[in-house]
Amino acid sequence: MAEYSIGVDLGGTNLRAAAISTSGEILASISGRAELKAGRDAVIGDMVNAIVKLRDQVGGVLAGIGMGVPGFIIIEKGVIVGSPNLPAFDGYALRDDIEKRLGATVVLENDANAAALGEKWIGAGKDVNDMVLLTLGTGIGGGIISGGRVLHGHVGMAGEIGHMTVVPDGNPCGCGNRGCLEKHASATAISGMAKIIGLGADLTSEQVFNLAVGGDEKAKRIFEAMGKALGIALATLVNIFNFPLYVLSGGPLPAWDFFAPAMLQETRSRSFTFRNTETKIVKAILGNEAGLYGAAYLPVLARKS
Repeated sequence: MAEYSIGVDLGGTNLRAAAISTSGEILASISGRAELKAGRDAVIGDMVNAIVKLRDQVGGVLAGIGMGVPGFIIIEKGVIVGSPNLPAFDGYALRDDIEKRLGATVVLENDANAAALGEKWIGAGKDVNDMVLLTLGTGIGGGIISGGRVLHGHVGMAGEIGHMTVVPDGNPCGCGNRGCLEKHASATAISGMAKIIGLGADLTSEQVFNLAVGGDEKAKRIFEAMGKALGIALATLVNIFNFPLYVLSGGPLPAWDFFAPAMLQETRSRSFTFRNTETKIVKAILGNEAGLYGAAYLPVLARKS
């Protein structure tokens, strides 16, 4: 029988799961809302039901279950801590609970790390073992892949790229710092800049993008500022890691043609390595599926340890 694993992507809004073969083929998938208002037990029940349904549908040999969830994960304990999107799960031993209910191996991982692993497995990074993923959204997350595996750091907090300082006296951030990348290059930052320069008080990043497409010069300048902030961060990453690949994903990606020129120019001006090597900065290719692929790859990778 064919071997596969099940990946689960739990967010603040959606709950998705997929059975994926060890060669990267999606065999079956389920998606729905994460009913967080119904309580933690209800969400866990939905997760377990989705996994059981996929397992029964696919059959074969289940290698394990991988879960990508937002927040700080204590990897050794399989516990979520410090997740604003999942407050009811704070300090909860999610991995052990799911393992007990299903009798299967479960691997828990931060959602951005899972997305990075997905892009490395069968996405934009499939030809490299070392890469960095930046996820652009409400905030900015990140995942670092070194030697084909997620780099977790001392306590699992590596990859907090959104909290790199790119403007020393810039906008204050909830993390306690000022001038964090996510305060100057996220979808939220795009909306904030639109308000500040008088483009519109409640514009979404998509609406700002549409204005740029229509030729609005103020909107274009917003994306130039975004690109410059990203370039500062990317140059720093290139200088530190000397990895061959840096991948960007997330909602603002359609505005690539507006922010990428400033981003690449800034990276070139600040990184000797980038100017003089074949280092690449590219768009992610798996979209919203990256986290599912990465989650499904977690138990496969764990067996190789």
